[in-house]
Amino acid sequence: MTGPRFGGRVALVTGASRGIGAALAAALAAEGAAVACAARTERVWDERLPGTIHDTVDAIRRNGGRAIAVRCDLTVDDDIVDLATTVTRELGPVDILVNNAALTVPGRPPAQAAPPRAPAARPPSPAPGSAAPPGFLDFPLKGYRRHFEVDVFAAYRLMQLVLPGMIAAGRGAVLNITSDASRRPGQGPWPGAGGPTPFAYGGAKAALEHLTQAVAFEMQPHGVSVNALMPSLPVATPGLVVTSPGTAGQLPMAGFCEAALRLLAAPAARVTGHVAYSEDVLHPELGRRGWLGPG
Repeated sequence: MTGPRFGGRVALVTGASRGIGAALAAALAAEGAAVACAARTERVWDERLPGTIHDTVDAIRRNGGRAIAVRCDLTVDDDIVDLATTVTRELGPVDILVNNAALTVPGRPPAQAAPPRAPAARPPSPAPGSAAPPGFLDFPLKGYRRHFEVDVFAAYRLMQLVLPGMIAAGRGAVLNITSDASRRPGQGPWPGAGGPTPFAYGGAKAALEHLTQAVAFEMQPHGVSVNALMPSLPVATPGLVVTSPGTAGQLPMAGFCEAALRLLAAPAARVTGHVAYSEDVLHPELGRRGWLGPG
């Protein structure tokens, strides 16, 4: 019987307060890694989105794993730098990085109330009762930019901060979590779903995938893999229920996590620069099937 796949390794998982991030953190800990769980959520601010980084860490520790919680706002560069520093100080150099955090509606905890501003003139919004997310002409640049800050720029910065340690060690793995929305202009995270504005969410994921492949090209000679993984079907998460209430979760969380662990464990000389669907990782004998849902 083989031992845990990641014994003696240090993993950092962003967006680890709930959903895929929390599940990946638990899966890595169960395979022997010491895990830093990073997110903004230290308290539940929306009852539809249960879970905090402390809940994730407590669950890992109850199962005999080693984990710490680190609050981090990924739109703030000082927070990102502090995150990398804290993890190295508390657990050791990071040699597994999972960039899972993503901006989805509702996105952020409520801020202190501000006086209302008069709306700018704009074309009509979708009819009342429409399930469509805000269209391009209604969507503020600030919101579009924030998607990239969380989904792309934070991943960029964290890779810059932790990759030197991986290069020095001669090993390491980065996994960026993406979505089929990157391939579907005009649709949400799942075909036919509402939820995150498609051009913002999908556009940020497309940029993350290109970044993945560009960094992989540079890191492979150093023994560091950089891959991206997306679900082949919707995964039932709290975020999915809130942002796309009409979409049923069809892919077991355990299956997606196993696909992620396989990519993280694969040697860089063999597997890097991949933008893969989870079921294709789990069942390569079936060939590349991509998205398995409707649409």
